[in-house]
Amino acid sequence: MIAVWMLKQVQHDGKRIGAVMRSFCACLMLLALAACGLSPMYAGGSSSAVAQGLAAVDIPPIPGRGGWLVKNALEERLGAAGQTTPAYRLDVRLDDRLDALGVLGDDTVTRQRRILRARYQLVDLASGEIVLDATAGSDAGIDVVSSEYATIAAEQTALENLSREVADRMATRIALTLRERARAAQSGQ
Repeated sequence: MIAVWMLKQVQHDGKRIGAVMRSFCACLMLLALAACGLSPMYAGGSSSAVAQGLAAVDIPPIPGRGGWLVKNALEERLGAAGQTTPAYRLDVRLDDRLDALGVLGDDTVTRQRRILRARYQLVDLASGEIVLDATAGSDAGIDVVSSEYATIAAEQTALENLSREVADRMATRIALTLRERARAAQSGQ
């Protein structure tokens, strides 16, 4: 009887000690995370410097179907386009290519690679300074099948997907640049 009581007491104390250790470890991890310098990109929500900077980017028309797709994807990612006075202009030049990869002996193409590259510059409208000069790109493989319709549909789908991916990369890089500018402006004050 005493042995059963002692076993229950040890299990009860073991649970209590385990709970204390878990709480202690959780607090220790939170302190370590706070000390590492990580901070959310959009801390402050829509009133943060990054969100306001992204909403103040003007994107002029980009030539071609790929340009139209990239511009629309960028406007979605950068926020309320046209709702604020532009502080920046994003100049984008696209290079959209289809390269033949799989070529048979009779010069029939069996596989293509669609490559979409963007060279872009973020220009501060007040000073004319180029804040960011970068490139972003992606590529996708396309199987060329006997149906011409299916091949054209695959090429267009690849362009749509690549446009979204390139726009994502551009928006992330622009947000990082604007965050660094906001930090520099805060530390300069």
